[in-house]
Amino acid sequence: MDAPRLTLLHDADVHSPAPRGRCSLLVAGERIAWVGPSLPPLPRELAVDVVELRGRRVIPGLVDGHVHLTGGGGEGGFKNRVPPVPLSKFTRGGITTVVGLLGTDDVTRGTAGLVAATRALREEGLSAWCMTGGYHLPPATLTGSVRGDVVHVDAIVGFGELALSDHRSSQPTLDELLKLAADVHVAGLLAKKAGTLHLHLGDGSRGLELVARAIAASELPARVFHPTHVNRRAELLRETFTLAGQFAEEARRGVAGRAWHVDLTAFPVAPGDGAVAADEALVRWLDAGLPADRITVSSDSGGSLPEFDGDGCCVGMGVGDPGALAACLASLLARGQPLARVLPAFTSNAADLLRLPAKGYIDAGHDADLCVLDEQGRVTDVMARGMWHVRDGRARVLGTFERAGS
Repeated sequence: MDAPRLTLLHDADVHSPAPRGRCSLLVAGERIAWVGPSLPPLPRELAVDVVELRGRRVIPGLVDGHVHLTGGGGEGGFKNRVPPVPLSKFTRGGITTVVGLLGTDDVTRGTAGLVAATRALREEGLSAWCMTGGYHLPPATLTGSVRGDVVHVDAIVGFGELALSDHRSSQPTLDELLKLAADVHVAGLLAKKAGTLHLHLGDGSRGLELVARAIAASELPARVFHPTHVNRRAELLRETFTLAGQFAEEARRGVAGRAWHVDLTAFPVAPGDGAVAADEALVRWLDAGLPADRITVSSDSGGSLPEFDGDGCCVGMGVGDPGALAACLASLLARGQPLARVLPAFTSNAADLLRLPAKGYIDAGHDADLCVLDEQGRVTDVMARGMWHVRDGRARVLGTFERAGS
């Protein structure tokens, strides 16, 4: 058996995501073996690769909880099916952990293909999980049931993204939503997984109405209902803040099960389109005193960003970019936001919600998923599971078909 790779990152300004100051990190194989100010001398025979960082900031690899690994789209016909996202698109954007899902098209794309894409990324060195289902009910599954998928398939951690308040949804009723959420929650308990119901929120005027009713009408913990794209409309974001504030107050009063999580999407925002950029939405959330550990930012990478006319016909199409997370983080730093304040939304918060215990933090025993930032807060170097994937902004590891040039 080959000896584990040993890499020493010397003199790094470590943010774990909490600031730890100037430290060195010893990586052994895929794990962080040691973090501290002064590592004792190592035997020369170990052939440690020493990387001098001279005080540059090192953060955990970004955890992206909303990715269309097999490609999204299809709203404008078969030619609008977005192709799968290649490995280096993630790593060059600082993303070392992804959670894949299906969207509008859960007909020509299925759970089996998504699980296969998840396993392929694992073989290429990324950390990857996925969700069963998609926009619609009855759900697309692999084993024939949502509970079976979550319990029996190691890569599946929850259900998503079920569409609400959107003309593309299957218009689920309250009872249907509650039964699905119960299935996901119980399956999560049985398999010791996240068991979250990841909810796509569309542009519809009903907003979070069905989510609020479901939480009020059942014994299910609020965390099971995980809405995303809540910054797609200013009114939806205000509604989210109101509901989050209500749940936070109930939690302070000792009401059990009111730890609610929401997800912002780092999509491009054009002037006048009514959306709120993810960096602005995150600052507003934190300034409002809402729970700093209950908000995440995801990229929607590989997903379609369609434009519809008043009759629901697709008239334009964009695609979510994996680089959006790193760009959002850099934008926050450029605005003067402290790294320690905003970094959890890109790292530890998602890892905690998704119950990925080796992710989202820099500490001994955790996976060696690391990003090095330059002075402007841009990602320059990326290590995933102990291997350098990006150095000085250039991808050193390419996906299988990237290497083939196709």
